[in-house]
Amino acid sequence: MSGKKEGATPDPVMMWGDMAQLALRAQKAMFGAMARGEGGDMFQIPDPVVVTQTMMESGMKLMADPAKLAEAQLDFLANQTRLMQNVTKRLRGEEADPVAAPPKGDKRFADEAWNEPGYDALRQSYLLGAEWLKKLVHETPGLDEQTRRKADFFTRLMVDAVSPSNFLATNPVAQKAMIESRGETLRKGMEHLVEDIERGGGRLSVRMVDETAFEMGRNIAASPGKVVYQNELMQLIQYSPSTPEVFERPLLIIPPWINKFYILDLRPKNSYIKWLVDQGLTVFVISWINPGPELAHKGFEDYMNDGPMAALDAIEKVVGDKKANVIGYCIGGTLTACMLAWMAAKGDDRVVSATYFTALTDFEEAGELKVFIDEDQLALLERHLETKGCLEGRHMAQVFNLLRDNDLIWSFVVNNYLLGKEPMPFDLLYWNADSTRMPAMMHRFYLRNFYLDNLLVKPGGITMGGVPLDLRKIETPTYMLSTREDHIAPWKATYSATQLYAGPVRFVLSGSGHIAGVINPPSSGKYPHWINESLPADPDAWLAGAQEVAGSWWTDWMAWITPHAGAKVPARDPAKGGLPVIEDAPGAYVKLRAEG
Repeated sequence: MSGKKEGATPDPVMMWGDMAQLALRAQKAMFGAMARGEGGDMFQIPDPVVVTQTMMESGMKLMADPAKLAEAQLDFLANQTRLMQNVTKRLRGEEADPVAAPPKGDKRFADEAWNEPGYDALRQSYLLGAEWLKKLVHETPGLDEQTRRKADFFTRLMVDAVSPSNFLATNPVAQKAMIESRGETLRKGMEHLVEDIERGGGRLSVRMVDETAFEMGRNIAASPGKVVYQNELMQLIQYSPSTPEVFERPLLIIPPWINKFYILDLRPKNSYIKWLVDQGLTVFVISWINPGPELAHKGFEDYMNDGPMAALDAIEKVVGDKKANVIGYCIGGTLTACMLAWMAAKGDDRVVSATYFTALTDFEEAGELKVFIDEDQLALLERHLETKGCLEGRHMAQVFNLLRDNDLIWSFVVNNYLLGKEPMPFDLLYWNADSTRMPAMMHRFYLRNFYLDNLLVKPGGITMGGVPLDLRKIETPTYMLSTREDHIAPWKATYSATQLYAGPVRFVLSGSGHIAGVINPPSSGKYPHWINESLPADPDAWLAGAQEVAGSWWTDWMAWITPHAGAKVPARDPAKGGLPVIEDAPGAYVKLRAEG
């Protein structure tokens, strides 16, 4: 670049020279991707054809009911008229209540600059139009449930994309920053844009976090321990004790392989793993491999056999105890339910208790991810999987980021490109950006049998290892933790499992969402939880009778697990167990990053 000193007034000639160089760099990166044949990979999630077809069908249904469309147009004009009256009052210096306000938690228009009459009018006009369009699409007559779900979702994505906060010409905060910096924020934003195109190999890969601020095993995923077992799919970590005595019964955590396990071990102050160790538990965690095409043949059954089943065998050799408590998180919880149904059929009683974190077994109302699950979209995905052998990490990341696009996409577009700011060093975003791949066979089986056909809740609907699975045969004591604002595993959908298991069940609901509601240490005092000893069939009835308890659910779980944890025994040193140590925690598998 120009070598301009920090704080100096930008030279316009040098600045535009820099911009020209940046444009050439971006062009080179994109042409390079085309030369490597990457431009021919047209697979996207969501698929543009699917989006177009969905919106065309919705539009045609709307046009078929001209009376409803006319009514909607009149409603839109009435709202805009109210807004113009509001603007006129403000321009005359009169007080005027807003016609439209951002929803709670919407940070796009929080800056005071948006309160200036002209920008306030723009903001309110956008909000009115956005809500009008979303309501119009949602109430389109004649759409089947899946088409309506897709139309709602795609409409929200398009509405979010055209927010005035996303464009320099309509964002007063970005304009002010550009003027005050004499164009430096614009140049810096362009530099960030080009760097992200280069980093993505010709595709835009928005940087969310300062990744140089973190080192695995030093200031993130840093709880001490040893890898005591590994196979093709996972490494098993045993954490070092922090108390002179521990409970006899070991605890195995089965995290999701859609993300990496260290969400449970970000920093000492919010590490669930450290907290468990400090309570006197002998903690083992599965660290899944980040698979490539060489593991395309690995299926869901392989994840059970080479994951928790192999881990239980290894734990017995390490500590000399056949019995264990288990925790399954998200898809790890779904796998746990499958394993326990399999073990029940086989008479295997090694699991003393099972805890589920935000885990689905009934996929009938499985949240916003259902938008991507139908025959047409699965056929596109399966053709891609046949070619690639796995679903690339960037596609997995895109899916989850789209679920919260304003927070996980557009906020960074504004920060990085319009404001020219550097991303912050934030551990949770570092973890979020550390994407994973999915083996072709496993992913196909999971999406079809669970999300599409919802076979797990049907006795014998899924067979693993020649054994028909029946969740109703599970007698293991169960603790279920769900979160009230979860958009990935909606709590009412997870609650249905309380009516399936044959053994005793405790259901607890935490505040917040899929991650923050789980990673909620007692010291934070952030989110409450709800408890109700009865388990009516209707989740709303459960919540109506539930007691709100301030603070984290962690202490409630510890009180529940203690009777299942056994007597106290001398602390177990991972280096002196029944299996040789392979390497220090967090191990090599978690450090494998998905490049594509």
